Amino acid sequence: MEPLKIGDKTFSSRLFVGTGKFSSNTLMRDAVIATGSELVTVALKRVELGTEDDDLLHHITQTKVNLLPNTSGVRNAREAVFAAQLAREALETNLVKLEIHPDPRYLLPDPVETLKACEELAKLGFIVMPYIHADPVLCKRLEDVGTACVMPLGAPIGSNKGLAAKEFLKIIIEQSNVPVVVDAGIGAPSHAAQAMEMGADAVLVNTAIAVSEDPVEMGRAFRLAVEAGRMAFESSLAPVMDGAHASSPMTAFLNEIDNL
Repeated sequence: MEPLKIGDKTFSSRLFVGTGKFSSNTLMRDAVIATGSELVTVALKRVELGTEDDDLLHHITQTKVNLLPNTSGVRNAREAVFAAQLAREALETNLVKLEIHPDPRYLLPDPVETLKACEELAKLGFIVMPYIHADPVLCKRLEDVGTACVMPLGAPIGSNKGLAAKEFLKIIIEQSNVPVVVDAGIGAPSHAAQAMEMGADAVLVNTAIAVSEDPVEMGRAFRLAVEAGRMAFESSLAPVMDGAHASSPMTAFLNEIDNL
């Protein structure tokens, strides 16, 4: 697979993973290693920023991956910018996954506040990776204000419903000049493979791995699915056609008989 570049970072793996919902930090670490991921997102609200020996960070850093702090829990652009600045100071990274979802039930992103925050954070030198609706118009606006990528949802966070927004994701992928990372709703390795086959640059998965009966093995399954999907995309999938088309001539031998 070709490497993926987001901002000034280059990744061999196109599978990004989250750290929530695991039954233990040790299991989370082992699952992350199994995925082969090089970018792991962590909610700022779960990190003890004033503690040198934070257990979660200790286990994540054992995997030698890039940390992607996210702003989950903020309600508007002002809070998001403040959270990103705290993360940059504490975790020494310009990467930030921007999440602004004031609705506690569906956790759907606020497009107005997200655009506002992205514009400000980009000016402050952040590598902004915004979690958003699968809205092609919004994605272009975010691209215009300087986001490093766009992260449209496949389905609501944690729903495991897969690519419910498939048709809109296709448009976003077609039009985007920055990497497209499908984030949220991916519930099975087949969903991840499908996103990659469509041309998504990467996927981010958390719940489907963390709540499975064997997160380590599920992490491996997602790793293989993402690799297979990307290889299929780079190889160009065969076109979908109406009707049946034989893979080899079915009647040619009859012509030989007629000539006997």
